[in-house]
Amino acid sequence: MSLKKDKQKVLGEVFDEERIAGFLTGEAPKGVNRDHHLLERAYRSMKAESFATFVQLFLAEGLDLNSTGPDGKTLLARISNHRQSHEYSDILKTAGAK
Repeated sequence: MSLKKDKQKVLGEVFDEERIAGFLTGEAPKGVNRDHHLLERAYRSMKAESFATFVQLFLAEGLDLNSTGPDGKTLLARISNHRQSHEYSDILKTAGAK
């Protein structure tokens, strides 16, 4: 049995600030907190450097880093068990996530 990586490497994608800011738009699925949805989508799609920029833009929009998903957990709580999430966790903690 092979184990899946928590984050897969994406090659060739450019995430300039305009592209990163595009992750601040969109609606969440029914029953999902929009702020949490945007954070999780960015986490799943970006390298840590781009995610750090996203978090700053996210906060500048007045959005909530401590919003919870359908399971009642914040993104920080959800990713704390991911093997390759240390950089992302540190970014969230530095920005004030709990």
